[in-house]
Amino acid sequence: MSSTEWTEPKGQKVQKMFNDIAPGYDKANTVLSAGVHHLWRKKLVKLSGAKKGSSVLDCATGTGDLAIEFAKVVTKEGLVVGTDFCQGMIDLAPEKAQSIGLENIAFKTADVTNLPFEEGQFDIATISFGIRNVEDMEKGLSELHRVVKPGGQVLILEFGQPQIPVFKQAYNLYSQKVLPLIGGWITGQKEAYRYLQETSSRFPCGEEFIQCMKNSGSYDKVLSHSLTGGIAYIYQGFKSL
Repeated sequence: MSSTEWTEPKGQKVQKMFNDIAPGYDKANTVLSAGVHHLWRKKLVKLSGAKKGSSVLDCATGTGDLAIEFAKVVTKEGLVVGTDFCQGMIDLAPEKAQSIGLENIAFKTADVTNLPFEEGQFDIATISFGIRNVEDMEKGLSELHRVVKPGGQVLILEFGQPQIPVFKQAYNLYSQKVLPLIGGWITGQKEAYRYLQETSSRFPCGEEFIQCMKNSGSYDKVLSHSLTGGIAYIYQGFKSL
């Protein structure tokens, strides 16, 4: 598959799906990944070089997990903005942040393909497990690049496909048979987790996704980091000074 063949249906269908699973989303993520998704996010924050006083935009923030991880690092001297185009998901985020005493996060409803921020406003921009759901992926990648400062970074956390033969077979069996059943049982939305499995199994990863980022016309340098045998990847795109 070439990087230009990614044409899964998105838009309002995806928006409705995430609205429907929002109440059980956090519980399903933790059960289905055995909590590993939290470690992946912590790794992304570390790779970003975020520090006290940094400004961060987290797109497709969902219920705010990655935004919260950044807020712990940048402290009240910094700022984190979390956005999502799905109102049902982002409605849950402020209470989660406030429950652990974090007040340096602002949550807004916004689409990553049309961000309501000035050029060069943030030190870091991120999106986790959301880029494959974006209607116009290249536009989303371009917008993420636009809103970071010269010398800043865009970091993307997304599912991939394991390449180690035995591990690949075991993971495919789990994702095809077990994941939709458990996800459906927790959220009542089995089709949403079948969509997750199907899109993740076909989404470009590794060198293919690096090329997608470069094709957006925004990134000269991109690095990728394989996580847990290739189940997920972190991509770092750098904005030139």
